[in-house]
Amino acid sequence: MSSARVDYIAPWWTYWLHQFPHVTLRFQPLEHTFKPQDENYQQSLIFLGCVAAAGLGVNLLCLAIYLSCLCCCRKDEEEEESKKSNSCCVTWAAVAAGLICCVAVGVGFYGNSETNDGVYQLTYSLYNANHTLAGVDSLVTGTVGGMQSGLNEHLSRLGEIFAARGDFVQTLQFMQQMSDNIIKQLLGLPDWEKAKVDLAAIADQTAYVEYYRWLTYLLILILDLVICLAACLGLAKQSRWLLTTMMICGVLTLILSWASLGADVATAVGTSDFCVAPDKFLMNQTKDIISSDIVHYYLYCSQTLPNPFQQSLTVFQRSLTTMQIQIQGLLQFAVPLFPTAERDLLSVQHLLNNSEASLHQLTALLDCRGLNKDYLDALIGVCYDGVEGLLYLCLFSLLAACAFSVMLCAIPRAWRQIANRDRDYDDIDDGDPFNPQSRRMTSHHSHPGNMHSFCSYSSSMGSQTSLHLPTQAVTNAPLSEYMNQSALFGGNPRHENVPLIGRESPPPSPYRNRYSPTMRATYLSMTEDQIRHFGEDFRA
Repeated sequence: MSSARVDYIAPWWTYWLHQFPHVTLRFQPLEHTFKPQDENYQQSLIFLGCVAAAGLGVNLLCLAIYLSCLCCCRKDEEEEESKKSNSCCVTWAAVAAGLICCVAVGVGFYGNSETNDGVYQLTYSLYNANHTLAGVDSLVTGTVGGMQSGLNEHLSRLGEIFAARGDFVQTLQFMQQMSDNIIKQLLGLPDWEKAKVDLAAIADQTAYVEYYRWLTYLLILILDLVICLAACLGLAKQSRWLLTTMMICGVLTLILSWASLGADVATAVGTSDFCVAPDKFLMNQTKDIISSDIVHYYLYCSQTLPNPFQQSLTVFQRSLTTMQIQIQGLLQFAVPLFPTAERDLLSVQHLLNNSEASLHQLTALLDCRGLNKDYLDALIGVCYDGVEGLLYLCLFSLLAACAFSVMLCAIPRAWRQIANRDRDYDDIDDGDPFNPQSRRMTSHHSHPGNMHSFCSYSSSMGSQTSLHLPTQAVTNAPLSEYMNQSALFGGNPRHENVPLIGRESPPPSPYRNRYSPTMRATYLSMTEDQIRHFGEDFRA
């Protein structure tokens, strides 16, 4: 198999994240080396979180300045063009916030899934490596125990049986030496028990943290989506209490988005520091547990590298072969002379056969290809899927912060428009001749049989005109009458071109700015005959 450096190449985004500044809280630069136990390195990751906190502060400051300007700098709300412009601005801001929020949630779901897949692959590889090391430890322990207890017991009984034959006793002593040699070679193998416990603990802790991380982000994504939809609903319904609630939730979600951004950036940078040079970190971590030759053998797994277990396994196999030959000779020559020795000889032969099977399994487990595959799978899971998912989660946090910032800018404007609308409704006088409800009440009390209103007249104006609308001729009234009527409209150029001479008076000045030019023109275009036909509802 080719070396691990050929099979594993760190992705470009890990090198990009690896170049991020590593600065302690005292603004002291550090080397870009993965040292999770080092206090200064931990401070450098915390510093990245502090940068995100500073971004949150700037964001909140900008929102505060915007809201202050919105409250202090009031515009002329009576102009229809301004109202339409503000309403359009709020609508587009709500649409933009909704779209950005939906995109952010989609990116967040993908990033959360990718990160979970990468961590799952890491824990799966750790459990596989732990199972391999546990199998090696079990085989070594079982073989050594069988040699020390079972084989020695049978050889002791056979020594008593063959006491009269010195050549047979000498054969048993030679087998005892072979057994001791096998035990010595097996005990010379690395102590995998400590490494096995460490891998299992790392895998368990990683799986535990990842489960709650995945669940937390899932809740955050759902919360962002619900708040966005609720805010859009509040804008559509123009509900004050819903907008107020969503504004408070939006501020909290904005803080949460920046906090998650800081945590994701720090985690991604730390993981990238490991992914750029994983071999160096593992060599330093295992130098007190396993020899560097063994770690190098498993990390690179090259055919050109010698197997550090080859000598021990070869001695094990040769010793077993020699012992099996000796047992076969005793079964052939000693059993006819000592029939009682057959049972112990067969037990020894069975024990040696089991030891040979253990030898083959041990050779397969100690081969570098199995553990190296688990190592590469873990690296690919962490450095490809894991870090990529963290980058998508960082993008989600940024998009969510932008979406809720836009939402927090749009909600106060919507609140202001709702307040202006309610104030306009509250200011309507019951004596307003253009108030439909007031006219209906007046007509009901004064003319029970005549229920015509200005609105019904306006809606049916076309049909009435088409039937018997008399021809209107422009009268030559004095100029002073025209100027007096024009002055009632405040000199507004929009109403100076309306022919007012010979018509009914325009609405009283307290109500004139509430009606559109079309309503005024329709009111002024009524003739005396039409007024008599529809009743006295439209007289001032």
